[in-house]
Amino acid sequence: MFTLGIDYGTNSVRALVVRCSDGKELGSCVVNYPSGHQGILLDPKDHNLARQHPGDYLIGLERSVKGALAVARKQRGFDAARVIGVGVDTTGSSPIPVDAANRPLALDPKWKKNLNAQCWLWKDHTSIREAAQITALAAQHRPQYIAKCGNTYSSEWFWSKLWHCLNVDPKVFKAAYSWVELADWLPSVLAGITDPRQVQRGVCAAGHKALYAEDWGGLPDKEFLTLLDPKLADLRDRLFEKAHDASESAGQLCPAWAKKLGLPAGIPIAMGEFDVHYGAIGCGVAEGVLVKVIGTSSCDCGVVSAGKPIKDIPGICGIVKGAILPGFYGIEAGQSAVGDIFKWWVEVVCQGEGSLHAQLTKEASAQRPGQSGLLALDWNNGNRTILVDPQLTGLLLGQTLYTTQAEIYRALIEATAFGARAILERTKEYGVPVNRIVCAGGIAEKNPMLMQIYADITGCTMQVSGSSQACALGAAVSAAVLAGAHPDFPSAQKAMTSVAPKSYKPNAKARKVYDQLYQLYREVHDAFGGLNRSADLSRVMKDLLALKHAQRA
Repeated sequence: MFTLGIDYGTNSVRALVVRCSDGKELGSCVVNYPSGHQGILLDPKDHNLARQHPGDYLIGLERSVKGALAVARKQRGFDAARVIGVGVDTTGSSPIPVDAANRPLALDPKWKKNLNAQCWLWKDHTSIREAAQITALAAQHRPQYIAKCGNTYSSEWFWSKLWHCLNVDPKVFKAAYSWVELADWLPSVLAGITDPRQVQRGVCAAGHKALYAEDWGGLPDKEFLTLLDPKLADLRDRLFEKAHDASESAGQLCPAWAKKLGLPAGIPIAMGEFDVHYGAIGCGVAEGVLVKVIGTSSCDCGVVSAGKPIKDIPGICGIVKGAILPGFYGIEAGQSAVGDIFKWWVEVVCQGEGSLHAQLTKEASAQRPGQSGLLALDWNNGNRTILVDPQLTGLLLGQTLYTTQAEIYRALIEATAFGARAILERTKEYGVPVNRIVCAGGIAEKNPMLMQIYADITGCTMQVSGSSQACALGAAVSAAVLAGAHPDFPSAQKAMTSVAPKSYKPNAKARKVYDQLYQLYREVHDAFGGLNRSADLSRVMKDLLALKHAQRA
């Protein structure tokens, strides 16, 4: 028996065929989104804007699945008729305005060129003002709404984006019968659902991004939404009342899509989750196991049994029951840019090609911790955790006339590792157990230097997922459980997931130096992040120079 995992990332979609008995990956296919710049619709007048055309998702769905099945057919014993389930993960919060037939407005010729009628991609930060207002109003009137998301609502999330659309383009808002998260819309497409009210909404997206919780009856109440705008309160009736975890199905594969893809009709479709959450399942997440998915941005996911109370954690993106595994609280944190920072340095500043990454990595590997005298803040795309502030920007201290490209490249990597340590310390501070860390994503697999730096800075052994496609694998694992190939998620994870043989252990000597650098990082972090407005940073540059001279001696 086999399942199919479909992973919708920021720039492309990947389909993966997996054998249920042991997790063997029989075939995969990646399709890049054809529209915009690397699949993203941009506005040169507003760098905060990031949208995607929903039609790209449908093109990618058909091409990637057919491509993966074609590869799998070359494997002995594979038959598409034995595919028993499908799982889908996506970016998020990436809401889509849809009409009464569950059709994205952007597929209507009337709206196809309107950026506000497209999918509002997770990294869209146009809703900064609305997010701040939601945070302020919730703190005053419904503090429980934001207590589980670090007491700050983000411009990347559901209600901010809907409210911003209402403010800047009321015609699009009025034309939209409803809004559906990409993670919910794609399973509904496969199921042939043509009414937004019938779309099965996942608690992953609803809980982490839309202020949904059973504790207060689901979505925010109409009285609170009216404080934002009465039209948002009216919209609530056309959204949803109940959200579901991965123990429930999003539907069954409809005959039309079954024929189009070459799969059996009627097979179950797993509940949609975000890429990093299914990625956590694909990495074997369990209580005490933290999963880091490192890509253009990064996301940390952990779980804690829902059988006991859990503290609210300031600055953490969300604590949601059932968001990753049924029966567990899902805890999400992350950094708004990781790979995107390295890419910015190589392609925008250095004007290099992809091969320059390898060259700079080689040169940076020869450096010792602290010897460059540099210290950076990893805020080129704002700070998601622990400050939750998209209006923070990157910073580089310690440059001289002799600073090299490779030294800055390494400093940027170290900055993302310092940000990762800040997240780790915050979760541990509030009682979340972390006994080991498993990393996934292309960067974790391809850059041993980065992984060693992360181990040295965090003081934790870093393992790497056994699959290079952990998100798609996690979606396939969920489909396997839903289809009955395994009795529960722990059994499925034990059979279908693994870690790579090589791990990265902290180097005590490097760790000692990085502890000194981290203290300087926290001084700068807390000062510019607003945690310590009376900070005196006058010694930071001199301390960096002293450390530089000591390491070069």
